[in-house]
Amino acid sequence: MNHPHESAAPALRRLLDLLASGAATEDFADVLADARRRGASAAVLAEIDDATWQALRVHRTLRQHRRREAELTALFDTAGDLAASRDLDTVLQAIVRRARLLLGTDTAYLTLPDEAAGDTYMRVTDGSVSVLFQTLRLSLGDGLGGLVAQTARPYATPDYRNDARFHHTGMIDAGVLDEGLVAIIGVPLLIGGQVIGVLFAADRTPRAFSPDEVALLCSLAAHAAIALDTAKSLADTRAALAELNAANELVRAHSAAVQRAEQAHDRLTDLVLHGAEVPDVAAAVAALLGGEIAVLDAEGEPLAGRSAPAAELAEAFAASRAEGRSVRHGEQWVCAVLAGHDALGTMVLRGRPDLDDADRRLFERASVVTALLLLLRRSVAETENRIRGELLTDLLTAPERDPAGLTARGRRLGVDLARPHLVLVAEPADGKGDDRGRLAGAARRYLFGSRGVSAEHGETVVLLTPVESGGTDDPEATARQAAERLARLAGFPVTVGAGRPAAGPSALAASYTEGLRCVRALRVLGRAGEGASARALGFLGVLLGDGHDVDGFVGATLGPLLAYDARRGTELVRTLRAYFDCGGSLTRAKDELHVHVNTVVQRLDRVEALLGRDWNHPERSLELQLALRLQLLAAS
Repeated sequence: MNHPHESAAPALRRLLDLLASGAATEDFADVLADARRRGASAAVLAEIDDATWQALRVHRTLRQHRRREAELTALFDTAGDLAASRDLDTVLQAIVRRARLLLGTDTAYLTLPDEAAGDTYMRVTDGSVSVLFQTLRLSLGDGLGGLVAQTARPYATPDYRNDARFHHTGMIDAGVLDEGLVAIIGVPLLIGGQVIGVLFAADRTPRAFSPDEVALLCSLAAHAAIALDTAKSLADTRAALAELNAANELVRAHSAAVQRAEQAHDRLTDLVLHGAEVPDVAAAVAALLGGEIAVLDAEGEPLAGRSAPAAELAEAFAASRAEGRSVRHGEQWVCAVLAGHDALGTMVLRGRPDLDDADRRLFERASVVTALLLLLRRSVAETENRIRGELLTDLLTAPERDPAGLTARGRRLGVDLARPHLVLVAEPADGKGDDRGRLAGAARRYLFGSRGVSAEHGETVVLLTPVESGGTDDPEATARQAAERLARLAGFPVTVGAGRPAAGPSALAASYTEGLRCVRALRVLGRAGEGASARALGFLGVLLGDGHDVDGFVGATLGPLLAYDARRGTELVRTLRAYFDCGGSLTRAKDELHVHVNTVVQRLDRVEALLGRDWNHPERSLELQLALRLQLLAAS
């Protein structure tokens, strides 16, 4: 029944209340149904139906606004995260979580490219429960994500497993199945048109994603791209700063090294200019490097510091010479001291096994300074030796012409001819005159650092060495040592003859003549390349020597027999004389001595024990017979 005063106002007020309270859509339909049940007129029902439709439009708009407000809030929060946080993992995790909440999906995840492997990997996940899915890797073009990365466009599917648009692979499908995903949406992370990742949201039930949801996910993906780009920029900036700091440290270290090198150079230069010797330079370098420095000459003889066996350093020296740099040798450093291709010696650093580049260059510079110093000293020594050599030549040529003048001239040159000297006469063992120049240079190096003098004289090289106070004056030992060292320095065998120690021009000239005859005797005896004195040549020395040291020769030859006879009261010397006088016949010797032949044999056995088994060899027996005759002459 119609009521004349019936109105739709109560229903309209109810619709407004529903709008205000945010009621569900179904509640709006109940208002029209209640009006029908009350028997409202058709006009009222039409008005209520129209109002309901308008209310639903308003309700839908409000709901969209609220959703948009939530989305904007999420985007603002994400932007705030980007501004406040420098932790990339935290920002990406927040973006993925908001994507899942805003779209209302079961999971959300983000993949990034792996340039080294040439595929993409799971960077962040939210809501995932499958380990297999969390470790998936996608190649370009594979699956939904691979297609998004390849085309740089968003893709969505309500049922991924049955969607033929995507290239399905066994591994990807297994991961999706293990996670239970059905509906998936993926959008690209873009920087300058380049895809740097993909953001996903997925449900475990079929679902169609609206354009608004796609747009929302794209907005979140843009924020994720910004976060990644910012992180990369920060990383690049940090790397650049680190490189800059490293460069600054290198510059500072280089500057300090240059300053230290300059100071070291000034220090070494100052030492050289003030006339320092090699030990002074070695001590300064040792103080600069905080180690121990040794300098060896070309023969391995120490010029400063502790010596080292030359054989142990030979390999390291060869390597340093070839490389032109110092080399490490065990716990020490070795540097060849060179002047061009001429090896002047070796510098050794101990106590600094870990040598940095700056100190290594300082060590090498010290070797150059040492080479210059040795060259300077050698040049001075050669000049002095040349002037002194002229004195030596005049001394040997005409000693009687002006002995006092020669002595005075020698004093002015630092050579005291009044003091005892040894005269050494040297010649190449093969007798080639072409090698005399090299031998003369070797003689100068042999005498370097001493007060000796050398000069070329005739076909030989003569060396005049002072007999130091308290030192040895043994011509034999000196001649042997000189022959060995001169051979090493010259590079070929050298024969050396020594005269007896002498003082004064005349005596020194006579000593030279004796040494010269000794060299010739060594050549005749087939002993070229050896060193000896006249006394060491036995009876030949007696014949060659001007002094004819008979007692010395007899004592050196028969000494053991004379001492034995004096101590035991035996007659070994008399028995030996009888044996030689009888032509080596035991029978005639026993008659001469009036003893049994066995006694003669026993005495000769004792002679052999005292003199050696070669006593009866021709050369030795000749010396023994000469000594026996000289003994008789001396006793008569």
